[in-house]
Amino acid sequence: MSHVIVVDLGYGDAGKGTVVDWLCSPRGGSLRDGSLRGGGPVRTVVRFNGGAQAGHNVVTADGRHHTFAQFGSGTFYPKVRTHLSRFMLVDPLALAAEAGQLAALGVPDALARLTVDRDALLTTPYHRAANQARELARGSGRHGSCGMGVGETARYALNYPDDAPRAGDCTAPRALARKLALLRDRLTAELGELGVAAGAGGPERGVPGLEDLCVAYQAFAAAVPLTGAGYLTGVLRQGRAVFEGAQGVLLDEWRGFHPYTTWSTTTFGHAETLLAEAGQTAVRLGVVRSYLTRHGPGPFVTEDPTLQLPEPHNRRGRWQGVFRTGHFDAVALRYAVEVAGGVDALALTHLDAVTGQPVRLCHRYLVDGRPVARLVPGPERDLAYQERLTAMLLGARPEYTEPGADWPSLAGQLLGAPVALVSRGPTAADKDQVAPLLDTSAGGSSASAGRPSGAQSTPRPLINSPMTGNQISMKRYTFAPELAVVS
Repeated sequence: MSHVIVVDLGYGDAGKGTVVDWLCSPRGGSLRDGSLRGGGPVRTVVRFNGGAQAGHNVVTADGRHHTFAQFGSGTFYPKVRTHLSRFMLVDPLALAAEAGQLAALGVPDALARLTVDRDALLTTPYHRAANQARELARGSGRHGSCGMGVGETARYALNYPDDAPRAGDCTAPRALARKLALLRDRLTAELGELGVAAGAGGPERGVPGLEDLCVAYQAFAAAVPLTGAGYLTGVLRQGRAVFEGAQGVLLDEWRGFHPYTTWSTTTFGHAETLLAEAGQTAVRLGVVRSYLTRHGPGPFVTEDPTLQLPEPHNRRGRWQGVFRTGHFDAVALRYAVEVAGGVDALALTHLDAVTGQPVRLCHRYLVDGRPVARLVPGPERDLAYQERLTAMLLGARPEYTEPGADWPSLAGQLLGAPVALVSRGPTAADKDQVAPLLDTSAGGSSASAGRPSGAQSTPRPLINSPMTGNQISMKRYTFAPELAVVS
């Protein structure tokens, strides 16, 4: 079956939602040049990481706009369903609110087209209040949290795996009440009363009482089918699916620049686990902007506050902080491709925004006066290594070149994969497929960046620099021998 995984290679906000919307549209549902070997229209969008903090903007041809958080970004199309997998952190109250927003936009049946895995963790108002309290306590050292409780949900589940509320608990009133009470009491004992305002910058609001929360969650379980093992396998064998990722690879919990990361695996990993369980494979589609953005603090080597680029849907967030803009960073994006295990194709977005703008391309960094062209991935789950990488990036300076007019070809050369989709605006009609989308793990084109034959193989290093045509030296840079490679 011709499935697609959509992953943001940057810091998020690259346009995953609009790409998923296009894939679910009639244009994206019948891809040309034999792409994906047919398979018919997309039937299901599967969410496989993150939670209600996602913000995937979609604009329809008739001007409707919605920022998708938990529902799949194909929901404007009447027959496209959403499945929240066991890797999602589900917020039932936020789901209800989002369903109401969609109903106001002419989509009255969003909940009726939703299924949720019973094993998905629940994000509650208690998690949200604790998340905001921790972020406030960091003061000027904030990490850029979204303040939605997603990280707190993951943290609690790691500390108390047997007591962490899950979607399936909503059908068992006693178990649900016990777990919610334990959660509330433990967080209160650690942080004080939850939801108590701390001046003008305090938490957004108080938290509901336990009884009211239990009633709301039982209503959620009555309205939305909660699925078990085997359900998604059947879905994937019956029709095409798009796996919609959240955040970006440079924010990955293990591969991002610690501590300015998310509590989520943002690579293709969780999606490929779900596909493997069903005996299926998929195209790995990496989404990149023609420039870079980042919400909140953390390394951003190519940041340029002088860039004045239109941004109608992303602004400063109360918890995330300022929305930052910078130039195309081939070094960081090559790192993202490598740690994600390679991509089959790229979607290049926001080309309309850079037309006539002084956007440049960073092909390498300078660190203590020495050139760095490749960031070397560290050992698996080594946050100390990622923290050293962060320290290096905070001191790095970009070296730029002018991109020229042919952004798609240049981006493809730099990242080692074909640009299959270009976007020059927010709607599906603003997208053009310029190359086939082929699943190389199933025997398609071999042009993908580091995509091994077999999804779990080790990706090959990116060793060619299109800027000079010369190979990148594999000599290690002496500033941090394990972190970088000189050009």
